[in-house]
Amino acid sequence: MGRSLTPLSITAEDQTQLQVWSKRPKTTQALAMRSRVVLLAAEGKNNTTIAGQLAVTLQTVGKWRQRYLDQGLDGLIDEPRPGTSRKLSDRDVERVLALTLESTPADATHWSTRSMAKRTGLSRASIHRIWQAFSLAPHRTETFKLSKDPLFIEKVRDIVGLYLDPPDRALVLCVDEKSQIQALDRTAPLLPMRPGQVERRTHDYVRHGTTSLFAALDTKTGRIIGQTQQRHRSEEFRKFLDTIEANVPTKLDVHLILDNYGTTRPPRFATGWQRDRAFTSTSPPHRPAGSTSSNDGLPPSLRSNCDAVSTAPPRN
Repeated sequence: MGRSLTPLSITAEDQTQLQVWSKRPKTTQALAMRSRVVLLAAEGKNNTTIAGQLAVTLQTVGKWRQRYLDQGLDGLIDEPRPGTSRKLSDRDVERVLALTLESTPADATHWSTRSMAKRTGLSRASIHRIWQAFSLAPHRTETFKLSKDPLFIEKVRDIVGLYLDPPDRALVLCVDEKSQIQALDRTAPLLPMRPGQVERRTHDYVRHGTTSLFAALDTKTGRIIGQTQQRHRSEEFRKFLDTIEANVPTKLDVHLILDNYGTTRPPRFATGWQRDRAFTSTSPPHRPAGSTSSNDGLPPSLRSNCDAVSTAPPRN
């Protein structure tokens, strides 16, 4: 006859926590198993029944039953293990950080883990861990631009204001062009992919001239209106405006965000191009000092450009 088991009872709070541990998907399987052992033991089941139901040994069931009786929920959680002692001192870490931030190697533009390890006498893995802990990446660079324009903020507001708060019954499009796109073709047909072999193509190619791409992006929906042209002139840009006209509902006016490229600023648009909707262009980089905003946020210097493209007054 086996030893009598100490009755195991759990509180409602412990029962709730044990059920959470046993069912939570991200809980470790070891902790989930221990929680199930205690829950089954609280139902009055003996160790043999619990071991058979959970497919574990009798020793495992007895260990975690007794651990809960002695320590409660804390007894089911693994204690932190000591691991190896720290080998890097604070002075080593400080030396690596100082060299990384305040110096460069004599034969390179930035430090690598190999060169820093050779300089400091530490391992590459140690250097990597230090850089990772302090979010240092000497091999990466980013660019920035500081504008010297005193009216930079006003110009940004002109553009961002249209994007964030567009006029009623109007569509705001970001328009740009890419010229001199090479039309290339391979000197032989592609060899298709097949099992065990990737798609193959010849290394040389044949040029078939160039093309120009005009595109308008609706930043709200992500829709793009695009068109390719053989040349990159004002005439082609005018044809692209016809394409926009055909693809935008007639009930909406159109606001175009343009750069200051000469193709998009032709005075000839003022005549010979009549439309039923209002086309308004905005290209604020040419705003002079001392000017004020008008015409839906456009500066006076752009009124001529706006009038050249806008051939119908906005609807009320």
